Formats: sequence, structure tokens, C-alpha cells
Amino acid sequence: MRRPLRAMLALAAAATLIGAHPAPAPTILFVGNSFTFGALSAVWKYRADTVTDLNGHGVGGVPALFKLFAEQAGLDYQVSLETSPGAGLEWHWRNKAALVDRPWDHVVLQSYSTLDPEKPGDPASLITYSGRFATLFAARNPKVDISLTATWSRPDQTYKATGAWHGKPIQRMALDLRQAYDRAAAQSRPRAEVNPVGQAFNCAIAGGIADPNPYDGTSYGQVDLWAYDHYHASKFGSYLAALTVFARVTGKDPRQLGRDERAASELGIAPETAARLQTAAWQAVQGQDCGGGAKG
Repeated sequence: MRRPLRAMLALAAAATLIGAHPAPAPTILFVGNSFTFGALSAVWKYRADTVTDLNGHGVGGVPALFKLFAEQAGLDYQVSLETSPGAGLEWHWRNKAALVDRPWDHVVLQSYSTLDPEKPGDPASLITYSGRFATLFAARNPKVDISLTATWSRPDQTYKATGAWHGKPIQRMALDLRQAYDRAAAQSRPRAEVNPVGQAFNCAIAGGIADPNPYDGTSYGQVDLWAYDHYHASKFGSYLAALTVFARVTGKDPRQLGRDERAASELGIAPETAARLQTAAWQAVQGQDCGGGAKG
């Protein structure tokens, strides 16, 4: 009787395996603007076929970089994005809330680069609309992970006499933005986390990876984190931004991607530079003060 019983148990186990379905890949939505989609750099349309652009514009950008980093780390994410140039979160709320109103496991929100184009540095709109989005997404999935991407210092806002941060160190704008995003994250319900992209830029500058002032040229052995307008990110800057978001969202150390990381190779980023940018991203996520001032 033992043999038939054993055979029946084996058949039952096999049937269970056949009927089992793998857990669906976690979903992640990126909401942002030209900083998210990598305008003026090779990142803009990069691997656009690997992500879902909800607006149908064929954007790859930082979301596509995130997707490839995750794959190399053995992770599977369904990556979607909703981006519009020059838009803050208020614009997305008024024009695209219905489009993104669905269950997500992770949401990455990024607002206008100076927070408010009319009142640079004013966090009021960021706080209001990041909070509204958090409530919207939590209603669909109470366990949603929401993060806010604190962006980088703009050289055109720092070195030009017309800039809102003129006369201050290049690191200052990123730190001010981080303070604003910290306030927004703390007031969000559910509470959000912050992706410290601006501080990763500061870490790259402090580590001698990046030249702090693109207006006087790029020093030998360093890279320019900004595009030719000294405003948007270059491929190096977008790569660093994506590494930072990847590290915060997944909890993975981006340094494990290594010198021969695939996106860097495809974008023409030297192996040594890729490794150093991975380190800068990890330093920022770990809260290291490598940019001229403490977090927040």
C-alpha cells in the first residue's frame, strides 16, 4: 500500500506545481518631467521598449535605466512612466491624475526643478500635490511605497547673475531642495521617502568625479553632470539619478552592478566612471555628508 500512496502524493505535488503561478512582478510608476525622461541626452529614448510610457511618447529615460539595473540585480519590475516637460506635480494632478489612478506597488514623484517657477525655493505646491498623490495612490493600494525625488543643483541658477541661488556654492541648491522634499515627505499620508539625487550630484562633485562649474569647461579626468544648457542632466547625471532611485527603492547597493554595468557600456560611460558614480549614489542614499552640508 505504501507504493500507491507514495505515487498519489507525488501526483498531487506535481499537480500543485502545475497549477501554481509565479507572483506578478511589482509595479513602479515614475511621475515627473524632463529631468525624469532625460531631455537633451542619450537617455531620453533609451530602451523605451522596455517600459510603458502612459502618454505614448516613447520615453525611456531614468525609468528605463532603473529597469535595466533591476534586471542585472536579478529583480523584475513592471515599469511605467507619466512625464511632461516643464511640469510640476500640480500640473500632473490637474491633467493626469485619472490616467495614473490605479494600484501601484511603488511610485516615484518628481516636481519642478526650482519647486515653484514663480517663487524659486517655495515648497508649498510640492507639499500640497505630493500629499494629494499619496492619498490617491494609498486608496488604491494601502501598502504603496511612495518616494519623492529631490533633484540637483542647476549651474544656470547658481553661476548666472539671474539665478535664484547666484553667489552660493553649487551644492546649496540641492540641499535646499532636499529640505523641501523632506518637509513634503513628512507631511505626506502615507509618509513618503526621499530619493537624494541632488545629494548624489554633490557627492560626485566632492569625490572629484564631476566638474562643479560647466561654464568654465570640464577639467581633465572629470565629467559634466549637466547637458549643454547647464540645467538638465547629461547622460552621466541621468545615470547617477537612476542609480540613486534604484538604491533607495530596491535597497540594493548599486556598487554591486560593477564597472561593466550594461547601461553604462551602451551609453558610452567608461567603466571607471560608472563605478565611481555607483559609489556616489550609494553614499547619498546612506546619508553621507559629501556635499557641503548635512542632510535636510
